[in-house]
Amino acid sequence: MGQVRTILLEKSVFADNDARADILRADLRKDKVLLVNVMSSPGAGKTSTLTSIINSIKDKVKIAVMEADIDSDVDAKSIVKNTGVDSIQLHTGGMCHLDADMTREGLEAVDYKKYDLIFLENVGNLVCPAEYDTGATMDIMILSTSEGDDKPLKYPLIFQKCDLVIISKIDALKYFTFDLDKCKDNILFRNKNAKIIPISNKTKEGIEELSTFFLNTIKSYKED
Repeated sequence: MGQVRTILLEKSVFADNDARADILRADLRKDKVLLVNVMSSPGAGKTSTLTSIINSIKDKVKIAVMEADIDSDVDAKSIVKNTGVDSIQLHTGGMCHLDADMTREGLEAVDYKKYDLIFLENVGNLVCPAEYDTGATMDIMILSTSEGDDKPLKYPLIFQKCDLVIISKIDALKYFTFDLDKCKDNILFRNKNAKIIPISNKTKEGIEELSTFFLNTIKSYKED
């Protein structure tokens, strides 16, 4: 009688991608290009936050943006229109994440070596993007006050892997049941080393701190 065999493919897929991501990260470090992988759920304010940061520091460093979406080039056009920096749209062909090979393809298309900082705006999703290493030198995520302060407890992986968590739309705190201090505690419960910066793209609260963070990170990265 025949036997049923189970082959665990996930491990191989992730392992192969992780190896390619490590090579890409090494290449970026050699070329002193800081690649920042930006994750969040849809509507959390990724593009708006990138616009605020870029406009604050674009006179000091050379920046490009890679926008990933299942379809459309809305975000790439928005970045160019509102910041004037170079932007490229990456279509994932229906996939809900970027992997290392997709990231490298995008980097080569923008001639990445001429930039100091490249933002990679990942597909809006709190699960898939966190599972795949893009090869970025830094992972950050944006959590909006409209999503709830319990998200770090419900989606652990994305918070565990992030160097920076931006809490956006704090100007709307009065409209939502969102406890800022509780959210910070939940983030640190998942990741005690995470940097947390609350911001408002509307009032610009926190944008100076956020911009300073990136300028200091770039400086340290280039000097390392």
